[in-house]
Amino acid sequence: MQPFDLAKLKGRPAFPFETIAVAISFSPRLEALLAESKWIAENLHASLLLIHVGEKTAEKEARLDKLLTKLAIDEKKCRINWMDGEPVETILRLCKLNVVDLLILGALSKENLLKFYIGSVARKISRRAKCSVLLLTNPAEGTSKIKRFVVSGEDHVKTIHTINTAVYLAKHFHVKEISIVKEVHVPGLAMTMAEDSTAPEASRLRKNLAEADEQELHSVTEKCDKDGIRLIEKVVRGKQGYAISKYARDKKADLLILNSPDTQMGFFDRIFTHDIEYILADLPCNLMIVHSRPH
Repeated sequence: MQPFDLAKLKGRPAFPFETIAVAISFSPRLEALLAESKWIAENLHASLLLIHVGEKTAEKEARLDKLLTKLAIDEKKCRINWMDGEPVETILRLCKLNVVDLLILGALSKENLLKFYIGSVARKISRRAKCSVLLLTNPAEGTSKIKRFVVSGEDHVKTIHTINTAVYLAKHFHVKEISIVKEVHVPGLAMTMAEDSTAPEASRLRKNLAEADEQELHSVTEKCDKDGIRLIEKVVRGKQGYAISKYARDKKADLLILNSPDTQMGFFDRIFTHDIEYILADLPCNLMIVHSRPH
């Protein structure tokens, strides 16, 4: 392993993913989480860092060693970090110290009133991480089934970096096409047209707006490095977060990819739900949040 270089964090691009951290707990899904993380790391030619926040015991060590042997995880490309402390702060600190590019977490597809540990931790880390985060809802023990990508095409400076990251993943995961989805939510439009427009005028207005939205999305994808991957452009109507989540679920997507939040969310952000908060509360599939460090 190369010595840590904290200077590498400054201005580091969103990809490639050279170091992948996996936050592990000793749950029944540990083997599946390790198996899928290994598949991802091997395809991206990355090293693995396993992080366990909690007591290090002989029983845990024995179980982990047994799984690493069973899954044929190369010890030369894998490190294990045992650490006590508060889970979120500890994981975030270790990711920074180890110059992690991608953090993989197990996640619940839908939260319930019990507030399962990993679900709660995943939400907090996803909002605060300074690296990209991948939430695996149902890790695969065999070959990964991450084949159908849906990527947010929102109007934001980060979006090009996010799409380029998706293309990078698609190339290494042998995926031939990606759906780029732009959400459009105009709550007062229907009422305005009903009150002030004739039917033909309303139809013409809807058509013009649709064409403008499609052109805006196309102008974004045109700037991306497609690298032989087909980008399918799609505009969907509806509330941000809800619309793309529904689209991903309807299309049976394996991976939904979003920009990282611009700021940490406070009290009022939790009351007035943001798109990423809605999706985290009800994951339609695996979710990746791309952190664009230069922005």
